[in-house]
This record gives sequence, C-alpha cells and structure tokens, in this order.
Amino acid sequence: MSTVLKKYFPELEQNVVEKLEALVPLYTSWNRKINVISRKDIGNLWLHHILHSLSIGMVFRFKPASIILDAGTGGGFPGIPLAILFPEITFHLVDSIGKKIKVVNEIASILNLRNVQAHQGRIEQLQGNYHFVLGRAVAPISTFFRQVKHLIKTNGMELTQSGILYLGGADAASDITRLRSKYKIYSLNEFFSEHYFAQKILIHLYDFR
Repeated sequence: MSTVLKKYFPELEQNVVEKLEALVPLYTSWNRKINVISRKDIGNLWLHHILHSLSIGMVFRFKPASIILDAGTGGGFPGIPLAILFPEITFHLVDSIGKKIKVVNEIASILNLRNVQAHQGRIEQLQGNYHFVLGRAVAPISTFFRQVKHLIKTNGMELTQSGILYLGGADAASDITRLRSKYKIYSLNEFFSEHYFAQKILIHLYDFR
C-alpha cells in the first residue's frame, strides 16, 4: 500500500501515509460488526474505496479553509481518505444510515481527524454552504445535482474552484449534457494504471447559478 501511495502521491508525509494505511485494518474490523462495505468487496477496500477516493486529490488541490460536503458518504468514502490527505480542509460527512455514521465518527476519532464532522441526514434535506459537494455513485448524477446544487457557494472563488465533484463509472456522463451547468470530465485511467480505473471518471460540475 505504501508503495502505491508513494507512486501516485510522492510528496506525502509519513504520518499521512500511516493514517491512510491504518484505514484497511480499521474498516476490516468494523465491517465484521457493521456492514459499511459489501462483504464481497471488503478485500478490495484499498483499491475500490481508498485509492478511488484519493483520485479526487490527483485532480484537485483544495484551497486552504475550503469547506467540503461528502453527501451520501456511506462508511466515509470519499470523505475520510480525503480528510487525511488534506488536513487543512474541513469535511462534513452526511449519510442517512446512522450505523454508518457511527463508524465514520469512530474512525475519525481513532485517527484524530479534527477536520471531520459527521452526522446522520438525508441528502435532499441538507442545508448549508460549501465550496464543494462530493458524491460517489450515490444517485444518478442528474438527481444528485438537483439535490445539492443549492449548497454550493463561491465566496469570491473562481467558478472553476467550486462546485460538485462526482465519482462514478463512464455511464455517469450520459445525462450531464441536460443539466444547466458547465462541466469537465476526467478519466481516472489517465492518472492510475490499475485496470479498475479503466472506466472510472470524475465529473466536475460548476457555474450553474
């Protein structure tokens, strides 16, 4: 794992690497008690969940003091890995399932992630102001867009430095042309050599006021 991290994120400090590596035993242990990740997929935790979450950090370097919402975080992805990667950024993690938020809070506490706040709630009922809202295959992107677009603030930022960041498969891009938004699509196989990323994309929706 550390070899993969150093390959893609060579500038990481050792304490960051150690916290990211600690996620594997922590989630594996918790998953035996609370099913936050499919038990069929827990063996792929590092690639399918942690590294996939970190892919956002390959594309974006968030400005200090940014506030980011991970809507529909599930067990904490992509929010927890990104909070480790960007300790100077505030992350709010929200999910409708309370037991998953319990795991998120426990892991954030164990790893002393003071930049993480997590609570139970439904996406369509969320309020607040955020520079970015993250989504990871939580709903069709058109639905997700309608649910969270009102939460975005620019606060003096350039428009391309805020918005919605959505991780999904290549099919996620099929209906974004119908949305009243500018967008950019990043193919993750441009950043990662693992076959898992062959059809994975990151969509940035912005300037939809």
